[in-house]
Amino acid sequence: MDHSKHARLSDIEITERNLKGSTVYGANDEKVGSVAHMHGVGKTARVVIDVGGFLGFGAKSVAVAASELDIMRDEGGTVHAVTAWTKDQLKDMPEHTDS
Repeated sequence: MDHSKHARLSDIEITERNLKGSTVYGANDEKVGSVAHMHGVGKTARVVIDVGGFLGFGAKSVAVAASELDIMRDEGGTVHAVTAWTKDQLKDMPEHTDS
């Protein structure tokens, strides 16, 4: 997928409403996870990504800063994020819990 033609979201567009359920791509355009939810709004928010698992079971949740993701909308309007992390690097991060 050529992300260079995708429109980057502005800071005020980086909301849970826009990102929840969106795909997160890593190295070599590999799908590394999906956005479960967010804490906050904009580039200062924490984005919780579900990594691994199958059909929502067995996934590990990790939280990363929104500023660490390149968040964009493709030509069809679908929001997604790109990161330099691999799936294994995300899996090695501490698990996020909402408690």
